[in-house]
Amino acid sequence: MSGPRGNGIAWITGAGKGIGRGLANRLAEDGWTVAASARTREDLDSLAAEAANGRIRPFPLDVTDRAAMERTLAGIEAELGLPELVVLNAGTHVPVTAESFSVDALRTLVETNLMGTVYGLAELLPRFIQRRGGQIAVVASVAGYRGLPTSAGYGATKAALINMCEALKPDLDRHGVRLSVINPGFVKTPLTDRNKFPMPFLITVDEAVGYIIRGLDRGDFEIAFPRRFVFLMKLLRLLPNRLLFAVARRMADSSRER
Repeated sequence: MSGPRGNGIAWITGAGKGIGRGLANRLAEDGWTVAASARTREDLDSLAAEAANGRIRPFPLDVTDRAAMERTLAGIEAELGLPELVVLNAGTHVPVTAESFSVDALRTLVETNLMGTVYGLAELLPRFIQRRGGQIAVVASVAGYRGLPTSAGYGATKAALINMCEALKPDLDRHGVRLSVINPGFVKTPLTDRNKFPMPFLITVDEAVGYIIRGLDRGDFEIAFPRRFVFLMKLLRLLPNRLLFAVARRMADSSRER
């Protein structure tokens, strides 16, 4: 499989809003039949109503429920067939600082962002390996590059996703299965609308979808955008800790002042 071109079957989790919704619409426009999953049935029904020719099919799913993940993929296979392209996009954000640190907040983030993806991969990998083909994209974030203010939980889950995908890629290459990790910067969505701090290089959902489609089409492993913000975030990975923490303190102070 060379990329997302064609008239195949795609499955997107977290498709009710934001990037997932925009990507579902774009793939449907490009001729794909899209199995769209999200927790809220109303979001999926409105998404399906937007698509011409019934190309978006709703499959409600709470990704934190492992049994539901098994049932959902089995239902997609029974109705549509095994997807050729899967985008594990479902995720959430809860600001976590030293003052607000809590087990419940971390558990929510780990169960949704990390384990929700793990449950999906656990169902998909044996099927894709047996078929010796297919493409899987995991949505992480540039927040996974280094620890940043308010991201003690969110960034940790995204860093784990990046590391996991890097570890899995050589194995999946041997089986003919393509794996990508998508690392967005700030994208204007209902999730980022909650942020109370400056969001540099903020882009629209349509712009984000364009980056993703092009990256999947090329078969890129890392699909990171926008480029200027990615460059700055990767530069932070090279800074000595002393300089990193100086930058982080300024970011934290700026956030508190707003």
